[in-house]
Amino acid sequence: MKRFKSVLLLFGLSILVGLRAETPVQETPVETYDTFCSIRNNSFLPGEELKFTVYYSLFGIYVNAGHATAVTSLEHVNNKPVYHVVGTGGSNSSYSWVGKVNNRYESYIDTMTFQPVKFVRNVHENNHKKYENVTFNRVANTAISNDGVFKVPACVQDVVSSIYFARNINFDKYKPGDKISFSMFIDNEVYNMYIRFMGREEIKTKYGRFRTIKIKPLLVKGDVFDGGEKMNLWVTDDANRIPVRAESPLTVGSIKVDMMGYKNLRYPLTSLMKVR
Repeated sequence: MKRFKSVLLLFGLSILVGLRAETPVQETPVETYDTFCSIRNNSFLPGEELKFTVYYSLFGIYVNAGHATAVTSLEHVNNKPVYHVVGTGGSNSSYSWVGKVNNRYESYIDTMTFQPVKFVRNVHENNHKKYENVTFNRVANTAISNDGVFKVPACVQDVVSSIYFARNINFDKYKPGDKISFSMFIDNEVYNMYIRFMGREEIKTKYGRFRTIKIKPLLVKGDVFDGGEKMNLWVTDDANRIPVRAESPLTVGSIKVDMMGYKNLRYPLTSLMKVR
């Protein structure tokens, strides 16, 4: 049940959190990892705040199970400017039959290269607690965590930075069905990830009606997911690229996450066609 609750909150953070591939992608990726070593931030500014509601369904009826926020600010690490992204999530009182959750995820992202320099995870789920502090050495290509030093690829992302990395992908370069690959470090391991671009479509969420870009991430088979590309994710088809909905079946039931509030977007939310 711990993993299930973690996924609920991670989904609320945004479109890619907690999604892993057990093995390297076997097909030739559309983009190589090196392509994204110096991806530039064109989608958000410090001060942005996104709010999400997490819904869970067991018998076809969705209940409000949790909430999450993602907030950005500008700070300095080792005298270099970084985007400090903080994602927090908690379970609602109506979901107390599963348990209480209070999680916090942080990433410090170099503003020039858009590579993470530090990642902090503080998880508190009932009696389960986990604290992880990772520092990335971009010269030695290592990740230093609580448990030791680990070799990582030059362009590796962390859980939170991968979300904001994905928001800056230029989807105009791809056609439906194309895959976009990258690597991510979590739990002292490197995972080869990809998302598949599915095209553009209009959707209606709890917040309103949007023009969106639809993508599918690779999911690993486990206690929560059946694996494969069964999740659907939608981000706004405007320059902000904020996630507005995620849907996926789970091993037991299904999950849906909707964006329900925002502040200080970099651009006007032109993809919003109608507020519900």
